[in-house]
Amino acid sequence: MTTKSTLIDRCGNACELCAATGNLTIYAVGPDKGAPSDVSTLLCDTCIGQMDGQPVSESVSNHWQCLSISMWSQVPAVQVLAWRMLTRLSGESWAQDLLDMMYLDESLTEWARAGLPEQNDDLVQTPTRDSNGTELAEGDTITLIKDLQVKGAGFTAKRGTVVRNIHLTDNPEHIEGRVNGQHIVLVSAFLKKVV
Repeated sequence: MTTKSTLIDRCGNACELCAATGNLTIYAVGPDKGAPSDVSTLLCDTCIGQMDGQPVSESVSNHWQCLSISMWSQVPAVQVLAWRMLTRLSGESWAQDLLDMMYLDESLTEWARAGLPEQNDDLVQTPTRDSNGTELAEGDTITLIKDLQVKGAGFTAKRGTVVRNIHLTDNPEHIEGRVNGQHIVLVSAFLKKVV
């Protein structure tokens, strides 16, 4: 049996990430070594294009919501690809939520990380700024400048609420803090640093 026929039998002739049919191609999930069918997946053109580093637009970001299903695959190569893409999309709250739910054992995590593009230490991270343009730092105290409906928590964070000891996130537009005893994410445009 060829590698492609083994993969077709495994996935039912559908993309192993998004379940699309048609234009399926074998995608090697490097850099792990093993039997070709163990370190390969069958993917559609959209998924392959994104895996190869094309920028993720908003419309394509919606495509990746399919990972909420494929991340639970029993195939290690599929789990690795789902983890890598969720890591790339971790600035999106839905992707971060899925990534937080996902579990990979140590060897799979190592394999998944080995395939991520290397971080360039020379790149400067965009600073997180409040509504006045003041740069925020880890542990700062902020105050809300407008009432904010907290989705899923059933309350409104009122204007003037003080949030102490904030935590910066990977997204420069968001910070994390505790309001009404709940840990929530706040948009930096709706807060002001307390000096």
